[in-house]
Amino acid sequence: MVHVTIEMPEEALAVFHAAPDAFARELRLAAAVKWYELRRISQERAAKIAGLSRAEFLDALGRFSVSPFQSSAEEIIDEAGRE
Repeated sequence: MVHVTIEMPEEALAVFHAAPDAFARELRLAAAVKWYELRRISQERAAKIAGLSRAEFLDALGRFSVSPFQSSAEEIIDEAGRE
């Protein structure tokens, strides 16, 4: 595993009322959710980055109001019309 050090103002931890370890976990989760939302990574890869099972990651997507589906309704309808 790679270790990355990030300098962060103490106020950032205070906003989340979190200890450094909890803040680091939340930061990993937020990054994984955002990268998934941007379609840069799969659910499986995002869950791994976040340190969660895939089911736990799907639950976390709901907490962030991010759809677990990477296809839009229009894309699904369009694809269904092609078959």
